[in-house]
Amino acid sequence: MKKLFSNYAATFSGLSREVWWLSLITLINRAGTMVIPFLSLYLTQSLGFTLSDVGLIMVFFGLGSVAGSRLGGYLTDRIGYYKVMQWSLFLTGVLFVLLQFIKTLNGFCASIFFLMMVADTFRPAMFVALSSYSKPENKTRSVTLIRLAINLGFSAGPAVGGLIITTMGYQGLFWVDGITCVMATVLLINVLNPRKARVLDEVKVENPVSVYSDKPYWIFLVAMALFGIVFLQYFSTIPLYYKEVHHLSELEIGLLLGANGFIIFLLEMPLVKSLEDSQLSKINLMLAGGVLVTLSFIVLNMTGWVGILLVGMFFMTIGEMIMFPFSNAFAMERAKKGNQGQYMSWYSISFSVAHVFGHFSGMHLIEKVGFDATWYIVFGLSLLSGVFLLILKGKTKSNTVKKVLQFDK
Repeated sequence: MKKLFSNYAATFSGLSREVWWLSLITLINRAGTMVIPFLSLYLTQSLGFTLSDVGLIMVFFGLGSVAGSRLGGYLTDRIGYYKVMQWSLFLTGVLFVLLQFIKTLNGFCASIFFLMMVADTFRPAMFVALSSYSKPENKTRSVTLIRLAINLGFSAGPAVGGLIITTMGYQGLFWVDGITCVMATVLLINVLNPRKARVLDEVKVENPVSVYSDKPYWIFLVAMALFGIVFLQYFSTIPLYYKEVHHLSELEIGLLLGANGFIIFLLEMPLVKSLEDSQLSKINLMLAGGVLVTLSFIVLNMTGWVGILLVGMFFMTIGEMIMFPFSNAFAMERAKKGNQGQYMSWYSISFSVAHVFGHFSGMHLIEKVGFDATWYIVFGLSLLSGVFLLILKGKTKSNTVKKVLQFDK
């Protein structure tokens, strides 16, 4: 047991102090966003919106995320990641508290757009900060540590969120969300002062390549957007599936979603370390992760046994543990060619676009064709994402061959 723990701890070695602080800030912030997994339930049960209404709200959720990611990349390249993260966290906390007072459909659409625009300026800034505070050889594990913080917060958040709903109602979630964002801001100001932080890999490109001319990167972004549409069903239609088909309570839904974060907390870092050591390409690993997430939906149609929900969650969790660290590392590696804020903002936007189409289309589909048919359509989208990754693999191989030939000449 002692040797097992020592081996586990060794996978975290070599990461900078700043990455650990950034992870703690992310943990506090993520633990507070417990309203997001319950948003579809809150909108239908507390505010009485239809599934189509919820889908429309989720479109504005995604549009705000697109705007915020783009704005965050722009501001990061001009005023720096620290100021962007600081103001994003603080203003997001204020807006979460105010969101509980919005009761109309139009008001909620506008409010969720503005909230997500402010909140998602944080993401490109955080990715650039993470890249700056990490040695090149530690970037994938640094991303994994951030994901561990996110998922540790996510494992605690829904479970606590379900308890808060049971005892205080949905309004309590908004107050907790807001307070934790402000707490994360205070921690950021006190421990991650840019004057004292060590920059380990500050990349400055004299003549940066525009992201718009990087064709392989755009193929990658399309694959990520399609994958995001599939993955985000776990934050909109899947909770409804648990509730309406398997009749789970909010507390049980929170515990099941929380199990995902707990498994990631225990296993992701050792898994990523072993996959890094295997010398498999990032694209092959992304393909493997996508296959597992695809299986998580297919198994739901195989049986009505409630235990299949755990099987599906297990496949999704393992797939997610492979897909996100290596796709993120691929994006950061590519970003060294140009303005990092611009590159990482488009990586964030690929998932924001998934928010625009994923929630609305998922809600619309289950309303029109039911859950089983929806999962088969999701399966098709996942296959299409895999096709784009295979195209990307071919493109990057041909580019590598061209560079070798030019070098030989």
